[in-house]
Amino acid sequence: MAYFKTVTAWLLSRKVELGLGLRVTVAAMGALAIALALGLKLPLWAVLTSIIVTQMSVGRSLKATRDYLIGTVGGALYGAAVAILIPHNGEGALLAVLVLAVAPLAFIAAINPSLNVATVTAIIVLLLPIMNHADVLDSAIDRVLEVTVGALTGLLVSFMVLPSRAHSQVRANAARALELMASALNELLSGLTRGRDNDALHNLQDGIGTALVALNAVGAEAERERAARLTSGPDTGPLLRTVLRLRHDLVMIGRASVVPLPAELQQRLALPLKRVSDAFAEYLRAAATSLQKGTLPPAISPVQAVLRDYAAEVAAVRSEGLTRGVPGDVAERFFALGFSLEQMRQNLKDLERCVAAWADSPAAPRKETADETE
Repeated sequence: MAYFKTVTAWLLSRKVELGLGLRVTVAAMGALAIALALGLKLPLWAVLTSIIVTQMSVGRSLKATRDYLIGTVGGALYGAAVAILIPHNGEGALLAVLVLAVAPLAFIAAINPSLNVATVTAIIVLLLPIMNHADVLDSAIDRVLEVTVGALTGLLVSFMVLPSRAHSQVRANAARALELMASALNELLSGLTRGRDNDALHNLQDGIGTALVALNAVGAEAERERAARLTSGPDTGPLLRTVLRLRHDLVMIGRASVVPLPAELQQRLALPLKRVSDAFAEYLRAAATSLQKGTLPPAISPVQAVLRDYAAEVAAVRSEGLTRGVPGDVAERFFALGFSLEQMRQNLKDLERCVAAWADSPAAPRKETADETE
């Protein structure tokens, strides 16, 4: 029973992937049925195309369908033109024609990778008639029809069978990045008093980088959906830019916390730094939860308060002369840390506005506190 519950929980956590598996299966079956009903010569290409264009989100399926159709039509026309206009009865002539067909399209695909299929299509149109003793023009037309059937079937299935919108994936990817940033921030700031766990930190930083790459990719898909009026969700740009700026804040904090603070500064600032770390990380995690659930953002006031207390303690430390005699590079990192934390506070304020924009219900107007307007 425990094993069954574990498997069920794991499957429920993979709803997006399960939905994709179901869509791909339905698309392949539908493409095969339609290709057989239409009497297409090679239903294989319809099935393969339907699988290729059925992607994780509707926005990605739109792009895959567009690219595949453009590449197929272009490759078929070019391959047919080369095959018809240039005689290639002997092996040497066939090799020369193949080079002429492949080289320009491969060059174009190197410039625009979305047109990779054009080269493959041109080769099929050129060589398949030789193998089957068929007409070149008929081969090109068949290829376009087979790909069109597969592409349209895959796209239709993407819209109708458990459709996955890229906007919902933006929420999940942004939340994942914020949660990783919260863990990394705790590790960075605690390193000022106890030293760093570099292995754990490197793993977190790699995870953040991977999450940001995925976030940018799905953000482009979400904007494609918005342009096609498939979703009424908010503009992804502000959220993506804010998450990226928070990533830059972590880089700056990382540079400022390479080595622990001197013992006297640790004694005075350990508790204020821990409060800053806890408040900032808690806000990042709470914002991630709000994004995923579509709720209003958490209050920013605790972040403002702990940073104000930290700044006051730093001012007291300076007035007591505890920073005198500190090596220049240590002092530089110490003051850079305060600047980085303040910059992060401002970006967390921007994050608050972004999360409010992504909330399922609009935020009610409220009066900001003195802390929140700082």
